[in-house]
Amino acid sequence: MTDKNAKSNLKFYTTNEIAEILKMNVQVIARKLQYGEIPGYKIGKDWRVKEADLMSWLERHSNKNAMNPAQKIVGRFMKEGRFEQLPVQRKKRKYILEYILRQFRIGKVYDEAEVNEIILKYHDDYCRIRREFVDERMMYRNEGKYRRNAGYRFIAEV
Repeated sequence: MTDKNAKSNLKFYTTNEIAEILKMNVQVIARKLQYGEIPGYKIGKDWRVKEADLMSWLERHSNKNAMNPAQKIVGRFMKEGRFEQLPVQRKKRKYILEYILRQFRIGKVYDEAEVNEIILKYHDDYCRIRREFVDERMMYRNEGKYRRNAGYRFIAEV
């Protein structure tokens, strides 16, 4: 990269420009710069922030790592790796069922005892969960054998 290209790729924003871009108050941006929350350089009476530093700060403060509803429900009902109770509300219960369902491999045929054993790791009422797997079409049952439905669409990632 030539020296000229390096300079053209180096873009700085002023406090006012950042406030305008982020639709925030100028004083709020200035405070974040003064406290070092946003990395910048004070030149005279104003701050300058490299475009790359601003983008990095935005990335760190994005909510992309926020918990989705399924993670919240699973976290709320799981204690020490097990579900003490199942939610009454159907959608919340599906989050729990889907969490347990992920323990079953697609394409593998399980006998009833294997299904019970896996479910028991997470909840004592294996009969209910096994029945709900079939009722919700998460698993197929045929002559005492169970198979995870490869076409089942999860409502959320956990």
